[in-house]
Parts: sequence; C-alpha cells; structure tokens
Amino acid sequence: MNVGEEAPDFEAESTLGKIKLSDFRGKKVILYFYPKSFTSGCTRELQRFTELYDEFKKLNAEVIGVSVDKIDTQKKFAEKYGAKFPIVADDQKTISKLYSVLNERGTSAQRVTFIIDENGKIVNILKNLKKAEEHADKSLEIIKRQNST
Repeated sequence: MNVGEEAPDFEAESTLGKIKLSDFRGKKVILYFYPKSFTSGCTRELQRFTELYDEFKKLNAEVIGVSVDKIDTQKKFAEKYGAKFPIVADDQKTISKLYSVLNERGTSAQRVTFIIDENGKIVNILKNLKKAEEHADKSLEIIKRQNST
C-alpha cells in the first residue's frame, strides 16, 4: 500500500459489532495495525489512542485498531483499557494481507498506521517509529496539520 492509493475496503467483526471501512467515508480514519493484544507495546499504543480519542473525534476522525487476535481477546483488551473505538479481530489475517502488513512469518500484523482521508485515500503511512505509542501522537499531528491547510 502506498500514499495516494485508495484504502482497501473491508468488513469485519469488531469490539463494537460488525464494521465496514467504507461506512466511515466523510471522516478521516486512523487505521492502525498492531502485533498482539495485551503485550506491553500494544497496550501502551491502545492506551495512548484512547487518551487522545476525544481530540481525534473533534477533528472528524475515527480510530480503528486491528490485530490478528480473536474477537474474545479483542473485547477483553478493549474493555480492560477502556477503548472507545472499534478493535477489529482479523483472525483470518484477511485485512492484514490486504494492507500488506503481515510479518515475515505471517503470524501477526506489523505495527503500521494508515491515515485515510474523507474520500478513502491513504494520505500517510506510519511505521518503524521508536515507541508504539508514538503512532497515536504522530497521527494526531498529521490530522491537525491537514485540518489547518
């Protein structure tokens, strides 16, 4: 996936019920993939997105988290850390494959964040950041910058 391309649509089971990416047209979407629920980096990342969630909402942006964990695990993870946004269970790895974010062994998603505009185009891709929680902060910076232009 590259900046400027259309974000592939998907329908999936999430902690807030079934969702489709295309249902969020008209809003910016921060679609973040992470390796595994309940691991330290992924937990800090979820907590940071949760802390900043109201700021994203004010900027007409929705956050969606995705990992290859099963829906039961995602629900426990979201509940334990108070996630207000959908966490998708990609246990068949379909979405991770669609976005080319599976790790080399094909066992989990890499930590990659896609920032998608109101029309469904990828406007930024974040990866290889030093800290997992930076994905939330950098995403917010990018959205704020876009809103001010």
